[in-house]
Amino acid sequence: MDRVPILKIGDVLLVSIQGDLDDQSVLTLQEDLAERVVATGAVGVIIDITAVEIVDSFVGRMLSTIAGMSRMLDAETIVVGMRPAVAITLVELGLSLGGLRTALDLEKGIALLGRTASAPLDDLSAVGQ
Repeated sequence: MDRVPILKIGDVLLVSIQGDLDDQSVLTLQEDLAERVVATGAVGVIIDITAVEIVDSFVGRMLSTIAGMSRMLDAETIVVGMRPAVAITLVELGLSLGGLRTALDLEKGIALLGRTASAPLDDLSAVGQ
């Protein structure tokens, strides 16, 4: 598979995965995305997996790794377009994808990033109380 395209929309990077990824494509995507987050100063990464039909434990871990890596680089990751069968498979594999946020579609993912980025500090102080 060729490199997965990474589009910049404002201060958000959009990764649209258009098919099932092999292990090498996953590793290349992680490297490319880390470089683009730093180069662009992106505050958010949206990974659209609408076209992904099969997720194995490696791809599940890749999504978690990308989210962790993005957090370290000061960007939040949201996965959008997860099919019910993919969600079921991830649960059956025991992959909770801790720290990874999801939204049903791209529009909701962008809205979620917008709320996170614009949350006033006063609202954040209530977290965990």
